[in-house]
Amino acid sequence: MRVAVVAGGDPGHVFPAAGLTAALTARGHDAVLCTGSHWLPTLARDGVPAVGMPLPPPNDDPDGVRRLRATSRRLAAPLAELLTPFAPDLVVSDVMTPAGGLAAGLLGTPWVQLVPHPLQDPSPHLPPSGSGLRPARGPVGRARDRRLHRITSRQWRQGEQETDAERARLGLPPGSRPDARLVAALPALEARRPDWPADAHLVGPLEWDPADTDLAPPPGNGPLVLLSATTVAGAVSALAAAALEGLAGSGVRLAWTLLEPPDGELPPWVRAGPGRQEPLIEAAALVVCGGGHGILAKSLGRGRPVVTVPGGGEQRENADRVRRAGLGVRILPQRLTPARLRTAVATVLDDPGYRARAGAARLPDGARTPADRAVDVLERVAERPLRHRVGASARSPAGK
Repeated sequence: MRVAVVAGGDPGHVFPAAGLTAALTARGHDAVLCTGSHWLPTLARDGVPAVGMPLPPPNDDPDGVRRLRATSRRLAAPLAELLTPFAPDLVVSDVMTPAGGLAAGLLGTPWVQLVPHPLQDPSPHLPPSGSGLRPARGPVGRARDRRLHRITSRQWRQGEQETDAERARLGLPPGSRPDARLVAALPALEARRPDWPADAHLVGPLEWDPADTDLAPPPGNGPLVLLSATTVAGAVSALAAAALEGLAGSGVRLAWTLLEPPDGELPPWVRAGPGRQEPLIEAAALVVCGGGHGILAKSLGRGRPVVTVPGGGEQRENADRVRRAGLGVRILPQRLTPARLRTAVATVLDDPGYRARAGAARLPDGARTPADRAVDVLERVAERPLRHRVGASARSPAGK
């Protein structure tokens, strides 16, 4: 099977895509990751086949959703042209890189969407994703959720109609749904719903770590706290400063993982710089982070409770789910202070219930890993007959 995996340059989306590409290669398939060119040297170091994605055209539309759709449509033809020599049997497109699904349509190839966070489909049985509302427990709450669902489902359908309009400009038929969706979420963070979509497969988190060295934790016997700098644009940038000030003198040791070493000197109870997160999480008592799904899955999947200060993207929803499940403490970004962060860390460290509940969320040991389950789904999709086939001749000049 020849599989092209497409993901833009954001780390929270590149890392799961790289993990999937590596898993496909390990299974014996011919896979290639198409992503931002700045990741190519690191991917090559780890033996992950990759090519640079075409640069998106300039687009200054202030509406982010509309900008994403238009950019994706303009990227579709160059991306299809890039993938044509590879002749993929299947395209996997990250949820934030719709150009991959459009390029698959131009190539006449089935495609699968990769969702590297909990499912966000509207449901009459759940409050809207990102609302911060607790799932209903009584008739009043259920009526609230049904009423909100009518609103969000209309918005969802409108988005699909607008995507179909972009497909029409490329000469593609309507029907923007993928052949399947890989939901690479930690099961403990996934909301229970009786209307789970048939095309969505909860495979579990897909991991890849760009670091190739280990960051030595600070010396001493105090509890180790891992601080993970968020990679989401617009997220809280004051988290590290609050941790350095608020945790000083508290008796903890801080390991702060970054893609690049920080400037300036650090106190002896802090170590900071690039480093593989897995061994640090295993040694840590808790993790302080922004709430991106990647670091939450790494932490809770290894049984470590968290303190979250959510920023952009899906972080607020993730942090709310963590708080409601008793897996950690959330601090709203507008309320972040060094003192509040110190209190939150002490609360989690002093209450063994957080550690026990996080331990219950730990991914079970077993022969089938999330990566194995993801590849299983892709192999089944590749065996199906195509719903339709649109040749490359269907490309419209509007898509170039």
